[in-house]
Amino acid sequence: MLAAIEKWEIAQFLRVSRNAYATVNTLHIFGVALLIGAILPLDLRLLGAWRSIPRESMVRVLSPVAATGLTIAILAGMLLFTVDAQDYANATAMLVKLTLVAIGATAALTLHASHGALLHDASDRRLAVHAMISMTCWIGAMILGRALAYILE
Repeated sequence: MLAAIEKWEIAQFLRVSRNAYATVNTLHIFGVALLIGAILPLDLRLLGAWRSIPRESMVRVLSPVAATGLTIAILAGMLLFTVDAQDYANATAMLVKLTLVAIGATAALTLHASHGALLHDASDRRLAVHAMISMTCWIGAMILGRALAYILE
């Protein structure tokens, strides 16, 4: 199946077109930047930073930005995966990265499903635990993603 993914027309195009691959890679990095750039300040707020700014205001603005970044990163990442699917699928760093992304996304969805879009009724302890999980997952996934560029060279 992985060999078939690598033979997919889009994968072949990305493999031979420097501009197309660079564009998709840039989109992936842009998505990660949006995600990390939104989620880190939000998680820090959930841990107690910037108490003068209402939590709901930060959640209202930063959650959709983080979700948009995650969506862009996943879509572009799937395209990047097609270029070397077999190597990526066998790379431990990739498997750990995908696990961290799944945990981070599931944690966020669960938190919002349990406590509403603006997290009105979540306890400070619950928010702090979530923030620590979130930061660990997203920063870890980012580090592993960058490491993959060097591992598979």
